[in-house]
Amino acid sequence: MATHPTASWQAMQDGNTFYRRQQLYSVPGKLPELSDYIVAGCQYGGPIALMRDSTKLLALGRVTPAVTKAQIQVFSPAGEGLLLFSWDQGKIIKFGWSLDERLVVLNEEGVYRVYDLQGEYQQFSLGTDAADTGVIDARIYGNGLVALTSSLTLLEVKGWEGARPLTLANPGLSEPPHAWSIIPPDLNISRHVEVLLSTETTIFTVDNLENVDQRLSRGPFTHISPSPNGKFLALLTFTGTLWVVSSDFQRNITEFETTGIPEAEGSVQQLEWCGNDALIVTWTNVVLLVGPSGETIPYHYGSSTFAVTELDGVRVLSTDVCDLIQKVPASTLSVFRPGSTSASAILYDAWESFNRKSPKADENVRSIRPDLAKAVDECIDAAGREWEPYWQRRLLNAAKFGRGFLDFYNPTDFVNMGQTLKVLNAVRFYEVGIPLTYTQYDYASPSHLIGRLTSRNMHLLALRISSFLSLKPDAVLKHWACAKIMKSRAASSGADASGDDEVCSAIVEKFEQLGGADVSYAEIAKKAWEVGRGGLATKLLDHENKGSDQVPLLLEMKEDKLALVKAVDSGDTDLVYYVLLHLYKRLPLGSFFKLLEDGGPRLAPANRLLEVYAREQNREMLRDFYYSDDRRVESAILCMEEATWMKEPNAKISSIKAAHKFFSEDKDRSFEAKMMDDYGRLLSAQHQLDMENDGRISSFGLSLNETIRLCLVNGMARKADKLKSDFKVPDKRFWYIKLKALTEIRDFEGLDAFAKSKRSPIGYEPFVRHLIEKGYAKDAIAYVARCDSPKRADLYADCGEWRLAGKECKDRSDKTKLEELRKRCPNSMLARELDQILSSMK
Repeated sequence: MATHPTASWQAMQDGNTFYRRQQLYSVPGKLPELSDYIVAGCQYGGPIALMRDSTKLLALGRVTPAVTKAQIQVFSPAGEGLLLFSWDQGKIIKFGWSLDERLVVLNEEGVYRVYDLQGEYQQFSLGTDAADTGVIDARIYGNGLVALTSSLTLLEVKGWEGARPLTLANPGLSEPPHAWSIIPPDLNISRHVEVLLSTETTIFTVDNLENVDQRLSRGPFTHISPSPNGKFLALLTFTGTLWVVSSDFQRNITEFETTGIPEAEGSVQQLEWCGNDALIVTWTNVVLLVGPSGETIPYHYGSSTFAVTELDGVRVLSTDVCDLIQKVPASTLSVFRPGSTSASAILYDAWESFNRKSPKADENVRSIRPDLAKAVDECIDAAGREWEPYWQRRLLNAAKFGRGFLDFYNPTDFVNMGQTLKVLNAVRFYEVGIPLTYTQYDYASPSHLIGRLTSRNMHLLALRISSFLSLKPDAVLKHWACAKIMKSRAASSGADASGDDEVCSAIVEKFEQLGGADVSYAEIAKKAWEVGRGGLATKLLDHENKGSDQVPLLLEMKEDKLALVKAVDSGDTDLVYYVLLHLYKRLPLGSFFKLLEDGGPRLAPANRLLEVYAREQNREMLRDFYYSDDRRVESAILCMEEATWMKEPNAKISSIKAAHKFFSEDKDRSFEAKMMDDYGRLLSAQHQLDMENDGRISSFGLSLNETIRLCLVNGMARKADKLKSDFKVPDKRFWYIKLKALTEIRDFEGLDAFAKSKRSPIGYEPFVRHLIEKGYAKDAIAYVARCDSPKRADLYADCGEWRLAGKECKDRSDKTKLEELRKRCPNSMLARELDQILSSMK
């Protein structure tokens, strides 16, 4: 039977506060002598990393191997080896742990690596300035680090993604600090990291904006340790005085002299917090617990120790054991404290009496009936605080017993605690080696724990816990798939297609079996690609449902055609454009267009989208696209469109000639080719005409009719005749153009000479009509006589010559037309004259 919980309790001098040392693991012979190593511990029951301290002599022998290179070993708290790797990147300045259990190693040149527990790492740098000046010290916390350079400046890095380092305010140091520490951003009101530097007798606080002297007089300090909640600071002076103050240095909490501790030899090794209300001071073989009021409890160990501050206590490791020292929780104290009269203690006693079939059980339950619900809650909470499953079961049974006497009680807390304890007991097992307390588990969340298990490749346990807690298994399955790919690569470095098929089918089958519907195959495929398994990556991507996840990786893998096909199949035009533009920038032009051409009907939508984009955004691309696809007509039309926008004559003529060339290469477009040839010759003639007139007239771009008209209006009849001849303008059209041009410039003599030059191909009625239209009716009269006789009467009338119209009717003996004119005449005088002509015809 497990020992009673109170067996490990020790009371402070006031008799009301108890602390307990719980042995988590017995690790004899598993860990080396810690005093010979530099050690970094990870919080939340995490592993420890050890590196040989080169400043200390090491006796070599059969037990201790010779080490020529710097090596870092990682052990679980149970003493199981997790990782061993060599370091050849210069002198290591500092190493520590991130929140997600990755080991961060920083060297003197400002280069830092972030290792996972499988030995894979990412490498980053603090920049050229840090490389030039060198790094002499650093502090690493969960989400970043602060480095101290040789020039005594501070550089901060946020996160572990290779962010650019930020320079903090100038600390104004003339020599390295005696001790320094940091308060992480999440514990500061300002949400910025705060650096505490011990110099001479005071402490400077430095953040990204300012450097503040706290004006202390008790320094210098050898150790500075902030509490886990960031509200208090523990300071150890050179004289051995332990001084606890608030983090703003406004309140003095307690003082304690560490110099008179029995069996404490040498200097203080570590100053760590035990939760937020007590401190641990360590020497070689002694660990001293100092309470809030200066009370102490000594703990003795057979070898050197290393302490890791936890949220609710402190973890102490030695070569023999791994212990957890913490304040006894209130619920545990209420149940098990000797002589306790609390309701929870009476309920536990009642349950024990019930098991012994003693009538005292009913009496005890009746006595605490008003506080029974509170007692049940305390028993449930106390069960979560116990390490041994034996006592966990007993406390939960006591809670279950008390719950039976309550009319209304929500069992959610009871069920949740049972689930939580089952999970905690599983991960506390020495082969897993994560000694997580209930407080730490509740603070860090179950998903964080599952992430820690997958980082150790404990996928089966992580999957079972996910299923047990009704959490999605996606993260576990993703990590398992990546680990399987890595393992298969190691097993067969020359993996063939059959090996890829086997791994792919195993991953897909497992996902379908365990419901990993939301797992992105693209992320797993990317891992396969990174380790040189391109064929496997392509096969995995075939199972990815989201084209937006498939396509970027396919482009990175240079699977260009497949990427374009997947983008087209997705129906996402933006994704198709993304692929097209990416390939257009990366591939040679010929290869790009050949890829589209070889795609056939399946890539036809991509061709159309490219054409639409190029027409609006990149005409040069469109020209190349048409040319590569041998689309002569479209190329010619493109040249014509561009010619309409051009203002420079030579460029426009060249564009039209290019359109003529494209049309002429298509035997079905001879008419268009002829039109383009004529238009090009016209533009050349217009350009020549404009140059000869020194820009006084502007004919470039006008139609042929307008150009002839412009020549006639400006007195260049010969030029007009030449254009008529060159472009074979029909006589009828030319006569119309010249009629209108001469009328426009009111050259009636020239018009008369033109009309008499030869027989008019358009007749003379157009002369009369046009002159009347332009308001030159009197000048039109001279041309009426040359018109056909049936129309003369009406034309005379239109010119206002009614008498001549009547005379024309008389000469032709056209009495009907004369009567019609009589009715239309504008006044009575003309009517009488027409009547006279009409009477003379009788």
